Formats: sequence, C-alpha cells, structure tokens
Amino acid sequence: MDRVVELDLVVTELEHVSVGGRVNFELAVDAPAHITETFTGLTDLGPELGLTVVLREEPLSPANPDDLQLVVTLLGEPVPARALAAVGNTLGNHNANIQRVETLARRRLHCIEMQASIDPAERESLATELLSVSTRYDVDIAVQEEGLGRRTKRLVVMDVDSTLIQSEVIDELADVAGVGERVAEITHRAMNGELDFHASLRERLALLKGLPVSALDEVEKRLTYTPGTRSLVRVLKEMGYKIAILSGGFTHFVDRFKEELGLDYAYASELEIKDGHLTGQVVGTPVDGERKAALVKEIAEAESIRLNQVIVIGDGANDLPMMGLAGLGIAFNAKPRVREMAPYNINRKGLDSILFLLGVSEQEIEQVEALSGDNQ
Repeated sequence: MDRVVELDLVVTELEHVSVGGRVNFELAVDAPAHITETFTGLTDLGPELGLTVVLREEPLSPANPDDLQLVVTLLGEPVPARALAAVGNTLGNHNANIQRVETLARRRLHCIEMQASIDPAERESLATELLSVSTRYDVDIAVQEEGLGRRTKRLVVMDVDSTLIQSEVIDELADVAGVGERVAEITHRAMNGELDFHASLRERLALLKGLPVSALDEVEKRLTYTPGTRSLVRVLKEMGYKIAILSGGFTHFVDRFKEELGLDYAYASELEIKDGHLTGQVVGTPVDGERKAALVKEIAEAESIRLNQVIVIGDGANDLPMMGLAGLGIAFNAKPRVREMAPYNINRKGLDSILFLLGVSEQEIEQVEALSGDNQ
C-alpha cells in the first residue's frame, strides 16, 4: 500500500476477503501507462513479504446508472455447490454483473448473499428462473432490490399458529375435546386456501362447544415456540424494530406470548365463555385475512411507518392479504398453495433464518445471544 501511496495513484476499488485462513486483498487504481516498471517492483515485493502479488491491466467499463442493484440470498442445509453454480450461471445468462459474494452463515444453516447489477427488464425472468433453481436443489432463494428500502425496515408482523408457535391452537383444543382429526383436516384445508375462513372457523368452533375452560390451561402447557423465535425477537429488538403478532387463534394464548416475548402489539379472536365452558363462538369479529391486513395498516400508521418498511411472516392463506401489503412478505414453512402465491419463501426449521434476508450474519446473531446469556 505504501508503494501505491508513493505513486500518488487514485484508488477506485478496495476489497479484503478472508476464506479459510487465506486473505485476499484486491486494489483497483487509475494508473498512467508510464508506471509499468514500477508495477514490476510491486510484484517483486511478494516474496519479500511472503505474499503472492498479481497485477493485471484491465480497462474498467463504467457502471450503467440504469442497472438495478439486486441482492440474491441462498439459504440451505447446506447450500450444495451445484445450487451455487446454477445461481451463478442463471445470473450470467441474464447478463448480471456479480459485484459481491458473502457468506452470512455456515454452521446450523448455510447462507450465501450475492449482490449483482442487472438490466431492469431482466428482473422478472431472473426471479422466475431462480425459483426453478430453488425447487431443483432444495434451497431457498430470495431476490430483493438493494437500497434504502431493504435497509430501513422498521416493523415485523407475524402470524402465530404454525409460525410463532409450532402448532395450531384450535387443533390442540380439538384434541382435548376428542375431535382432533376432524378439526385438523378442516384447519389444513382452510390454511391452504381451500375453504372459506369464516365458515371453517364456525364449523371447528361448533365442535368445541361445551369444552370446559380448564382445557385452555391444559393446551397452553403443550404449546412451544418455533425454534429461533426468541433469537429472532431479540435481534429485531436490538435493531430497533417494532414487533406485532396477529392471529386467527385466541387472545387467551396470544396475550401470553406478547407478554413473555415483550412484543409491542398482539391481536387475536376472543373465545366466548359462559358458565365455565366454551360456547362454540367468538366474541365480536374473528381476526381473518382481511382483518389482519387492516391491522397491519393501523399499526404502521400508529408508528408512522410506511408499508414498504413492514415485514410480514405467515404460513396460511389468511396471511396472504397482509403479505401483499408489506415491503417484504415471507411465507414460512407454508402450505403448498401459499408458497405458490407468496412473494418470498423460507422453508427452514428456525424462525430466526428470516434474519438472513435482512443481511444479518450468523456472527451478529450469536453476539446478541451471548449478551442475553440464552440461545433458545
């Protein structure tokens, strides 16, 4: 670097990468033709310092200011070399210029992030082809536009059943009532968008009529958070996010989740109870897909947050309306029909894998965990 300073060269690009203990340092400079002999002197420095020095003369073509800057995120368990090669080839076929490649995670999950520039006209066809690559190699691939829109998200809204927690509460209640299989089949079809939400909810609640209120506490003991939930919440709080949960499930459970996790907002349907038993109905209007979308708008407005600064995470058909409003709508281990319609898909075990789409690294997540003294 001292030699570059002595020559008073203009540094145009600088990159430092460490891979497996090997350090690569690349420097691009505007160099006049008369310093060729000095370049030879720079090469001779290699053996003296125990380094390999390679010099190349390359005319740098100016970047096209009309190009779209994209971030392509690959997530797998692990990401196979064939998948990585297929993504690189797909980008090349669309004349994309790969500018940066970074590994965000390499232990529990493997996550690679690429930044590339591309002609805006190629954006949709690129995303479609990468979706095919994702299916072929069983990896998750997200394509986002790089820029302030990606880096200024401020609100995360999550579904509860089969997203924040690992089960459907109404199915658990039905199991206690002895009608588990009947209700679970209706729930599956409703969440896949095959049945009307209101009609299916009424049908399921009717089967719970007469269930003692003590069953709520019994079911509450069964419920477990999805792996990575606490980690996701802690990191989001560290980043200054507001966090809300919206559920077609029930306030008895959702209010507890809000308190335990220290969330900012929680909305759910309220079970009607008379004489210590469920009546088979809810109080007021249940929280369906339309209500979830309306609540996203209400919360964003209350917090002075634009909708393109909102992230929505869910798994069911009733989550699609609010996903469509968000700047980043993510289907998490979703039902097949929902995966087809959602803007983005994550099909991994940990809910904290969502953080990789925000550019958060595994190391940064672990630093937050270390401060909390807990890695649940």
